[in-house]
Amino acid sequence: MAKEKKIQDFDFLYWLLRYYVDFALRLSYRSVRYVGKERIPQDGAVIYAPNHTNALMDALVILAMDRKPKVFVARADIFRNPKLAKILTWLKIMPIMRMRDGYDEVKKNQEIFEKAVDVLRDKVPFCIFPEGTHQAKYSSLPLSKGIFRIAFQAQELMPDMPLYIVPMGLRYGNFFRFRSTVRVQIGEPINVGEFIAAHGDATQAEQMVELKDILAERMKESIFYIPNDENYDAVYEICAAVVKQQAKRYRERGENRLDAHFRFNKQTVEQIDRLKSENPELAAQLLQLGAEASVRRKSKRISLASVSVRYPVLSRILKTLFVLVSLPYSIPASILTLPINALCCAIFKRLKDYAFRNSIRYFINLIVWPILMIIYAAIAYAVLPWQWALPLTVAFLPAPIVAQECWRLLRLFGSDIKLLADSDLRAKYRKIREILY
Repeated sequence: MAKEKKIQDFDFLYWLLRYYVDFALRLSYRSVRYVGKERIPQDGAVIYAPNHTNALMDALVILAMDRKPKVFVARADIFRNPKLAKILTWLKIMPIMRMRDGYDEVKKNQEIFEKAVDVLRDKVPFCIFPEGTHQAKYSSLPLSKGIFRIAFQAQELMPDMPLYIVPMGLRYGNFFRFRSTVRVQIGEPINVGEFIAAHGDATQAEQMVELKDILAERMKESIFYIPNDENYDAVYEICAAVVKQQAKRYRERGENRLDAHFRFNKQTVEQIDRLKSENPELAAQLLQLGAEASVRRKSKRISLASVSVRYPVLSRILKTLFVLVSLPYSIPASILTLPINALCCAIFKRLKDYAFRNSIRYFINLIVWPILMIIYAAIAYAVLPWQWALPLTVAFLPAPIVAQECWRLLRLFGSDIKLLADSDLRAKYRKIREILY
């Protein structure tokens, strides 16, 4: 009798497809950075615990961290279609029930937990998003119990194997824009066995509560965290107004740009908190300025990328020069990618959750662009000598990226002009910078 194939088992087609998927993921962002990979334990089983902010892109970013296979969990309702469920299982994704699915459904998780333990026993990294759902904010949500039940059950069944929960923080430059940036911070791992041994006097329920608090705190340390309260928009606006100028100090020391932004954004949030206790009146004035600037900027459709450039004249000149120089390529590239953009727009109109925009664009580029290139190449070879058709085909392979970059710079150029024309908004940002620095 043939041995039943497990979700974590090697699959040649999956392994081969990974190269293309990971490559496409990196092309979808201008910069992808992983920090602290050396913290990931190599002597046992690992459960990755990332924050969840950008729908399916979060899993793809974690997957592309290295070539190791990884098993993920996703909400159970997307497995209702049998054909889709089969595809998701092949992609090494397992369903998990949530309380919103009903208590009777949640009881079915026991089978999933057992499969998760089997994955961990084979030392295949297991990834679960402890928040249970995504939120397109630089904040956090309460953690669900699923990850801790899996961890405790796995450690009980694997007493001789170390088991670690590894917190991760994903920080996107923009949640909704194609070709943004993403930074992944790997936090300090939690040795589950050592934790249980150190809390032997507590009940398992009490241990889970304590472990949940520890993991939540380490996840917050790994992200650009803003409390999700009434001041969230104001604090985020303040951070954006000052981050580039202040982060330059770290970049001058050779620090990576995304690292410098991450570090200084966190420092700005801490500085605002200190100001609340040391000078409540000034803090209230600062937050009021941030809130007013946020509302005004959004109403004028001005990008935060424009706000963060204190002296944008040189920036505007460089953007204009790039657009002008690239026009002979970007215009035909934009025409060739029209089917992709049209399909994306058609789907976006039906979307209720904007956080899925990047995921949809990624998969459309992943699948549709190769098909279009085959069609365009066939046409080129049919009407041109191969000496012309071949270089033309190769030249337009990166068309979606170049076209997107061109339109991104045009959009930012327009945003810069609108900010330049709004003296009141610029005055608010000047005042914010004066208060903080």
